Amino acid sequence: MPISYDCDIVVVGAGPAGSMAAKHAADGGVDVILLEKKAEIGAPLRCAEGVSKRRLLEVGIDPDPRWISARISGTIMRSPSGNILKVRECQEGSEVGYVLNRHLFDKFLAERAAASGAKIMMRAGCVGVITEDGKVSGVNVRHMGSEKEIRARCVIAADGYESQTARWAGLDTDLDPSDIETCLQYLMSGLEIEESFCEIVLGSCAPGGYAWIFPKGNGTANVGLGIQGSKCVSEGEAKVFLDNFIESDPRLRKGKVLAMVAGAVSTKPGISCSVGDGIMAAGDAARVINPLTGGGIRNALRTGRMAGEVAADCIRKGDVSKDSLMEYDRMWRSEMEDELLRSWRMKEKYVDMSDDILDKLILAVRDYDFERLRGDELKAAAKAMCPELFRSK
Repeated sequence: MPISYDCDIVVVGAGPAGSMAAKHAADGGVDVILLEKKAEIGAPLRCAEGVSKRRLLEVGIDPDPRWISARISGTIMRSPSGNILKVRECQEGSEVGYVLNRHLFDKFLAERAAASGAKIMMRAGCVGVITEDGKVSGVNVRHMGSEKEIRARCVIAADGYESQTARWAGLDTDLDPSDIETCLQYLMSGLEIEESFCEIVLGSCAPGGYAWIFPKGNGTANVGLGIQGSKCVSEGEAKVFLDNFIESDPRLRKGKVLAMVAGAVSTKPGISCSVGDGIMAAGDAARVINPLTGGGIRNALRTGRMAGEVAADCIRKGDVSKDSLMEYDRMWRSEMEDELLRSWRMKEKYVDMSDDILDKLILAVRDYDFERLRGDELKAAAKAMCPELFRSK
């Protein structure tokens, strides 16, 4: 018989969503176990690491120099032929966002969860879901090479893009190839780039996606790209495109690769339902990544907090049925779903734009007075400055 543990809530995955869920559930006075399948929280990295300062403050996180690699003043967007839109989003000397050291940031979030009372189990991978009478009542875990079971009143799946926990529990997490981005990123050194601007490069250098340069200070940067899954035609294609992108840019071609990470990103505007009897999904597991940018940290933090608070409240009430947990599903949709759907619609239009159209778009809007470079503002500027791009054919 496997060793058995008992708790109120078990959270699968100690990324931003999982650690936020564990902290806020523990703050609600319930017994929480946080599982992490890897040997180190925050490693290996699978993220470009950019996040808005405003979004951190919204979820109660004060920026800490210990986990900030670079302070960002704005964004540079390049068209396929090199036309530039440069938006400084803040007053001189004040940052608008950060490129994080995710290894340290994720550990910081887990430390907060532990300080609130959550118990953390490392090298504890979920290998199955326990169900009784059709209700989720815990998870099976391979912990340090041994099989164990954790009985829980509620399970929060926060195990990322590949989340098996949510799928095993009966939640529909399937993705169409057009809602998947295949991504590859290098950490590079020896680069001559603008250290306070994140850079986005559009067009056929990354079919159906984009390339990015996110500075990390002292001539280092995350340099990567994502390709829409439906546009991938061969294995290893992302590396070919990334190497070609680097070779085409004199600022990058002499740089040295220090690390490489690969993975996939969902660009779907959330799953159809993120809860069931005794089960919730948060962050990437719930597909709440921004479909246009692929950015997931902000929404992981938000949904993690919501999931933890609602789960704790339902535990205290003695009701973790789907109907009771639906408060979480309604909560994140009321705050985020409209924005996710708008971003998804813009993504659907963007992926079919030719290099020629993208060149015209950047030329049209580069003198527009942006307050912030966001999808809605870019679309509004494009409609105002280049309306012919939006006329029905």
